[in-house]
Amino acid sequence: MTLLPGLVQADEPPAKAEAPQLAVTPSAPVTPVPPEYDLPLAEKSGKATLILAGGCYWGMQALFQHVKGVSNVTAGYAGGLKSTAEYAKVIGGGTGHAESVLIEYDPSRLSIGTLLQIYFFVAHDPTQLNRQGPDIGSQYRSTIFTDSKDEARVAVAYMNQIDALKLLPHPIVTKMRPLFPFYRAEGYHQNFVQNHPKQRYVLVNDLPKLARLKEAFPKLWREQPLRYEPEENKRTKLLPPPTLSQ
Repeated sequence: MTLLPGLVQADEPPAKAEAPQLAVTPSAPVTPVPPEYDLPLAEKSGKATLILAGGCYWGMQALFQHVKGVSNVTAGYAGGLKSTAEYAKVIGGGTGHAESVLIEYDPSRLSIGTLLQIYFFVAHDPTQLNRQGPDIGSQYRSTIFTDSKDEARVAVAYMNQIDALKLLPHPIVTKMRPLFPFYRAEGYHQNFVQNHPKQRYVLVNDLPKLARLKEAFPKLWREQPLRYEPEENKRTKLLPPPTLSQ
């Protein structure tokens, strides 16, 4: 997301620069194909986490807030240092951070493969390098952050499967990266799509993805979305790295 200079304020939504408002999903979406290799559902209810980057975190957060089995979605930054985990610095593209979401979910209801199916076919276009639609820069790159070897195997096998079947118009450019500390984004970025459903950027880039999710995954669709409710709206806060199975 690129803002006009001087318009970042915590008490009002940031404005978008006047860039071409192109939808980030393919013009002719293909039917999502499940991964041939996936991890089994957990026998007991619990909490697992996954950090995904795929363009503007407004839409990523809004999308996964509508998925049944997800308990919380936080918009934030991953891939860089704590000292640069601020929106004004991240949008410059030189911090190493990617706009990301931390997804908390019940592994007895959702598998990593199902989350990645939504990620690759609905949440963003994994064939775009260092951009998503009108948003350009490494901060909008497609990345999966995990230290779990099992999760990495599922993700790599799935990307190879999608490319081999040529389900997308171009090869996937998504990168696998080790787990980095996740820094929560500023308060005005949380629940942005819910709070500003009529903003032009949201109308063009985010709401169509919600409609796509409902159409493609009706059994997972949650009509009333989750809301991320922070304890306080500080500019940034370090969240401990998620505990993932090795």
